Amino acid sequence: MAVVAEDKPQATILRVSQKARQAGVLSGLRYAAGSSLMSHLRAGVVPPAEIDRGVAELANRLMRFTPQVEPSQEDPGVFWLSGMGLNLLYPSPREWARAVCADIQAQGFRAIMVAGFTRFGTYAVAKSRQGIVVFEDPLEERAAAQEVPLDLLDLDPDLRDALSRLGVRTVRSFLSLPAAGLRERFGPAAYRLHRMASGDLWQPLEPRAPEEPLCQRLLLDDPESAASRLLFLIKRLLHPLLAALALRGEALAELIVRFLLHRMDWREEPIRPAAPTLDSVQLLDLVRLRLERVEFSAGVVEIELEAKGSPAAREQIRLFAERPARDLDAANRALARLRAEFGDGAVVRARLVPGHLPEARFQWEPLKRVELPRNDLNGLNDLNVLNCPTAKVLVRRILAKPVPLSSQPRTHDDGWLVLGPRYGAVERLLGPYIFSGGWWNREIYREYYFAGTRRGDLLWLYYDRPRHRWFLQGWVE
Repeated sequence: MAVVAEDKPQATILRVSQKARQAGVLSGLRYAAGSSLMSHLRAGVVPPAEIDRGVAELANRLMRFTPQVEPSQEDPGVFWLSGMGLNLLYPSPREWARAVCADIQAQGFRAIMVAGFTRFGTYAVAKSRQGIVVFEDPLEERAAAQEVPLDLLDLDPDLRDALSRLGVRTVRSFLSLPAAGLRERFGPAAYRLHRMASGDLWQPLEPRAPEEPLCQRLLLDDPESAASRLLFLIKRLLHPLLAALALRGEALAELIVRFLLHRMDWREEPIRPAAPTLDSVQLLDLVRLRLERVEFSAGVVEIELEAKGSPAAREQIRLFAERPARDLDAANRALARLRAEFGDGAVVRARLVPGHLPEARFQWEPLKRVELPRNDLNGLNDLNVLNCPTAKVLVRRILAKPVPLSSQPRTHDDGWLVLGPRYGAVERLLGPYIFSGGWWNREIYREYYFAGTRRGDLLWLYYDRPRHRWFLQGWVE
């Protein structure tokens, strides 16, 4: 995979994955040139706002393990952390690194962590290693950094290519060049890199200051429980909160509304819009829906709003495709309204899990965002299906609890009205597909069939032999 600057075949490649780099695709090439080196290369545009949002979220995550975190300005995804003073919390640097990596990997990222002594040494080794690396002395770190290929570092493509033509392909060979000659021929950037790699240029850590949470608070003279009046008070607090977020260059990703009940404890209600926004009308609508469902056991005497922001996102740029007809943003806004009114558990999706019975092979999990479906069912990885323009994707709908059916007639010719006259009689019955087992709990012996009705429905039935009864498991569309 590759990240390109714009959605054009001649766009410049900004970053590449490890497999693409191994195939010779490097940053600075055109996408068309990269495709000639790797026929299955895929590229896309990543908006800067999305990168900034990801860096900010990771930096805040890393601050749970050390207060001093410096994100790289030149190479997004690289962070320098200070482990000073953490020896009372972690028995060794390796244990600290394991805790950090485990937390980052739990967020869906691949984490590489190097504990060492210099800024450049840890950066270079992190670009060439996997997992966790801990150096015991500076000489060991320096030796490992000198073996790193220059292609792995975030160098200017022109400088990298010029050095490659001279046979300079590793940090060791780069350090063998005279610093003054590098400055005269390649400029100050190459000279600065040489000084950092040699250890002549030392830069202190410049950690990002943790941002204070944005809060607005209002004390009420008398306890209040009416939803309409509480919404009006929240509106007074929301506008200055959004203005403060805008000054930071952020949009609201989550609004936490807290109510202090009279002579009782705090009650917290999180409100999450479909996408980070500064639209007060949309946010107040979500708050209104949530308040209509909340029942207060006592009057509210204090209201507090806390805003969690993220860098303001621009419209997603789609590579080589027009905007789809389906408006995913509108769908996510609708789901956000449902969550605000009925709670987070009202919007769920099915996820496949290991199970013995068909009705136990999925479970429900919260759905955060709607995504376009992928047409990869029914063996679409098979070349024969891919080459068949008439191949259809069928959906098998499974009932959470099988429905008992009326008895089947003695012969299929009698016309079995399995679901009544509305669906018509069963005209064909495919099966049986025998499913047995369950000796560890109770005996299970099912004979599954696909029943085609006169109306055109395809039902999924089974005959439970121990119970001597038919059940409807689901149907196929």
